[in-house]
Amino acid sequence: MNYKIVYPETKTDFEHYYYLRWKLLRKPLKKELGSEKDSMENSSMHRIVVDVTNNDFIAVGRLHHNDKNESQIRYFAVDKPYRRKGVGAYLMNDLENLAKISNRSKIILNARENAVMFYKKLGYKVIKKTYLLYNKIQHFEMKKVL
Repeated sequence: MNYKIVYPETKTDFEHYYYLRWKLLRKPLKKELGSEKDSMENSSMHRIVVDVTNNDFIAVGRLHHNDKNESQIRYFAVDKPYRRKGVGAYLMNDLENLAKISNRSKIILNARENAVMFYKKLGYKVIKKTYLLYNKIQHFEMKKVL
């Protein structure tokens, strides 16, 4: 695997990071640029997977803490050409380690229906069916005990 995980530091890094989040998660739903952000951005830990052969940003993910025991992963996506190559598991492992370092005992996330099997393979369990994103994409709350 010729990838590395970095965190955005500069204004340009964040612009590329948010653009990739929008491109992978919101653009297919015809949502405007800016819809890929929420009020938790400044208190979250952001990660990017970079393909070191061409320096492309290929995956994104965010972790924030809900309370002293629980972290949550949001805005997780891998660019299509890199799916099923271990990139997603690599990034998830990093986000889980951030939660462990912060002494959190569990992680929750809301998975799109088409991603549930991916998370199950990583040890997450479906808790319940939750919301329809933009009345189009079914989500499921999932949890993993660390």
